[in-house]
Amino acid sequence: MNRFRRICFQGIGLACLLGCGHVFLPGAVSAQEHRGHDMPYDGTWQSLQTMPVPAWFEDGKVGIFIHWGPYSAIGYRKGGRGYAEHVPKQIYRDPAHYYGFMKQRWGAHPPEFGYKDVIPEFTAEHWDPAAWARLFKQAGATYVVLTAEHHDGWANWDSDLTPWNAVDKGPQRDLVGDLGQAVRKEGLKYAASYHRERHPGFFAAEQFAVYSTPLPDVAEEIRRVPEAGLLYGPEFSYSKAFVDDYVARWKEIEAKYHPDMLWMDDFPIYTRDGNKVRKGIAKPEIAYFDDQMRAMITDYMNQAAARGQAVYVNNKGGSRNWPDGVGCLEKDNLRLAVIGPKWQSCTTFGTSFGYLEGDAYKSMADVIHEMVEVISRNGNFLVNIGPQADGTIPEPQADRLRALGSWLAINGEAIYGSRSWKVCGQDDEQLAFTTNGKTLYAIKCSRPTRPFTIKATAGWDADSVEAVRLLGTGAAVHWEMTPAGLQIAPPEDLGKSTAAWTFAIVTNAEQHRPSVIVDDAEKALSKTGKVDLDGRVRKTE
Repeated sequence: MNRFRRICFQGIGLACLLGCGHVFLPGAVSAQEHRGHDMPYDGTWQSLQTMPVPAWFEDGKVGIFIHWGPYSAIGYRKGGRGYAEHVPKQIYRDPAHYYGFMKQRWGAHPPEFGYKDVIPEFTAEHWDPAAWARLFKQAGATYVVLTAEHHDGWANWDSDLTPWNAVDKGPQRDLVGDLGQAVRKEGLKYAASYHRERHPGFFAAEQFAVYSTPLPDVAEEIRRVPEAGLLYGPEFSYSKAFVDDYVARWKEIEAKYHPDMLWMDDFPIYTRDGNKVRKGIAKPEIAYFDDQMRAMITDYMNQAAARGQAVYVNNKGGSRNWPDGVGCLEKDNLRLAVIGPKWQSCTTFGTSFGYLEGDAYKSMADVIHEMVEVISRNGNFLVNIGPQADGTIPEPQADRLRALGSWLAINGEAIYGSRSWKVCGQDDEQLAFTTNGKTLYAIKCSRPTRPFTIKATAGWDADSVEAVRLLGTGAAVHWEMTPAGLQIAPPEDLGKSTAAWTFAIVTNAEQHRPSVIVDDAEKALSKTGKVDLDGRVRKTE
C-alpha cells in the first residue's frame, strides 16, 4: 500500500465527518485552539475586511507567477493562442481536434491514452530551483507565486492526500517545497497558488454546475484505471466531500510551507447554476463551500498572526469571490482605468499562462509600460512565466525577465515603496506618475526628446519644486514652473534606460493623495474585461 493509501483515506474520512468542514493536519493549529491567544479575526467576513495590506506586498509591487504542471508537457493549444494550461479539459471537450493531435503526438488518444498518461513527461529533469530564484531576484521581483494545484487536480507538492503529486509521480520532487526554500534564501516572499475550486467541472460534462458527471472518455479511463478517478475527480460535484477535501489540501500546503499569501482563482460556481453567493443566493452545497472558505481564510490569517507572519489574500474575478475589502482585487491581465483599491494584475508575457510552444509575446516596451501603468494606479504587477516540462524557462520569457530587471535596476526608485499621485497619468505625453513622500516621479513611456509640461502641476508656485533629475544619468535636467505647470527639458544624455524614462521631482509637500482612490470595486473594475475564463480575448465589458 503506497503512502497515499495509508494516510489519505483516514484524513478524507475525518474531513467528511467534521460538520464544520475544518481539517487540521499535524502541525496546524485551528482557530478554536487559538482561543485565549492573539486572534485578530473572529470568523466573520466583517472581521476579515479589516485585514491590512502587508508592507511586503504594498511596497514590493513586482511578483513572479509560475504556471507549471503536467500540462506543460503538452505545450499546445488549438489556434496557437490562449491558455494552454486549460488544454487537459479541452482534449475531452473538443475531441474532433485534440484526438487527432494526440494521435499524431503520442500515437493514441482517450480513452487509451489520456491526460493522466502525459504525466510521465512532466519530468523537471533540468530544473534548478536556485537558478530560478536568482533569475527572479535579478528580474526585480520581491515575491513569487507557484501553482500548487491548477484546475487539473495535480498536486505540485509532497501530498499525503492524493497519489497524483509531484513526489510520487512525474518529477518525483517536492516542487512547491524546493522552490520555496530557494526563493526565500534570496529574500523573496513566497506563495503557492491554489486553483482547485474549478476542479469538479474541469473533466465533467457541465463545467459550472453544482452536480455533474464525468465526460464519457474520462469515465472510461476511470473504469479502466480506477486510480485515475483520484486525478479527474473523485468528485464531479461540489459535494461536502469535495469541499472538505478542498480545505484539507490547502491546510496541508499551509502546514508544510507557511505561504505568505493565500492565492485562489475565481470561483465561477459562485455566480452560476442559480447561485449569486455575494447577494445571499446559494444552493446548500455552495453556501457550505462559502462558509468553509470564510473559516479557511480566518484560520490562515490567525495562524500566521500567531507566528508573527504578515500574510495576505487575493479576491479574484470581476464577480469577486469574497466581500470587497477581503484581500486585493485581481483579474487576469487587469488594467484599471482609475486609481483603485489595492489590486493586482496577474499578467502574461504572451497569450498563455502555461507553456505554449510558439506563443506570441509582448514587446519588452509593452511589458514595462503595462507594469508602470498598473503600479501608478495602486496595483501590483504579478507577471507570469510558463516553464517547459523539463524545468527550463523558455528563452523569450527569460529574456523579458532579465530586461525587466535591468529597467528596475535604473528606475526602481519610482516603483518600490511608491504610492499613487492625485492623477495616474497624462495621455498626451505618455506619462505615468508615482510618488514617495515629497518626491513625484514622472515616468515617460515615450523617448523624451523635447520639453514637456506636467499639466496636473498647474497652479504650483515657484517654491513647489526643489529639484528635478533623470534616473540613470547624472546629466543636468532643466526645468521651470510655468502657468501651465512644471515644464521639463530632458538632457541629451538619457542614460541607459529603455522603453520608459523616470524624472524624479523633489517637492516641498507630501504628494500621495489617498482621497483619489476609487474605493467602489464595481466602479474600479468597470470596462476591464479582457479575456474569458479560458483565455479567449473578448470585447471589454
